[in-house]
Amino acid sequence: MSENIRFDGRVAVVTGAGGGLGKIYALMLAARGAKVVVNDLGCAPDGSGGTTNFADQVVEEIKSAGGEAVADYNGVHTKEGAEGLIKTALDAFGKVDIVINNAGILRDRSFMKMTDDDWKAVIDVHLHGTYNVTKAVWPHLRENQYGRVVFTTSSAGLYGNFGQANYSAAKLGIVGLMNTLKLEGEKYNIKVNTIAPFAGSRLTATVLPQDVLEKLKPEYVAPIVIYMCWEGCQETGRVFVAGAGYFSRAAIVEGPGVYFNLNEEITPEKVAEKLNEIKTVEGAVEFNNATEATMKAFKNLGS
Repeated sequence: MSENIRFDGRVAVVTGAGGGLGKIYALMLAARGAKVVVNDLGCAPDGSGGTTNFADQVVEEIKSAGGEAVADYNGVHTKEGAEGLIKTALDAFGKVDIVINNAGILRDRSFMKMTDDDWKAVIDVHLHGTYNVTKAVWPHLRENQYGRVVFTTSSAGLYGNFGQANYSAAKLGIVGLMNTLKLEGEKYNIKVNTIAPFAGSRLTATVLPQDVLEKLKPEYVAPIVIYMCWEGCQETGRVFVAGAGYFSRAAIVEGPGVYFNLNEEITPEKVAEKLNEIKTVEGAVEFNNATEATMKAFKNLGS
């Protein structure tokens, strides 16, 4: 029998928690003992407008079930908003142990039709928002020698998706941020992981048919996110994929590669001749950091 996963005495901040995945994360954490800060700007899927109703309703649901929660209406797309969010948590509960960066918007357009504002708005909420919140809470996590941080990427970021250049760029940038923070947080017991979810929400409702959405419940994603928030989770720097009851891990890997003789001229023609060997990922490996990856190439310097 596995250990019961609880969060008694822990304080969690969940961004974009007024609906969809964020709401389910907040409800599940609260049901397992966490004190939760429910952050939501209450905007439309494209980032326009705003209302306190979304966050307030989730807080009321948590309290009605006997849990503890407060609402926060700050926008994570600004430094001031992120700092205000963490202040809300500290004022209400005195500390922060868990952060789930979940807030997001969509402005889908082909690259040719995408405006600068479409690009900036999505980058600001997803990539800058993740940075802003994590930057604001990081000193507190280090001081407490404890933290569980969850980022949100997407298959669009990992693999690309037509009409989502802005979203894809932001989502893969988040993975890069995780890859460094897993190293910087290691000695402070701060674990940083990333979820790549596919689930029904206010965002996916704009791009997926209703019959599909009904089968993509956020509840089918949340269990692994809640696990990543737990003190017993020792994973860090991982990208987990989840949706429709499917769970997996995605990783950036590098193929075995080809070493050319450095005492001979390396030409484009020689590269073309060896391209099939160069591009294969059979026998690929993943690296823990950039130094490990670079050292693989350095092996050729002795030839």
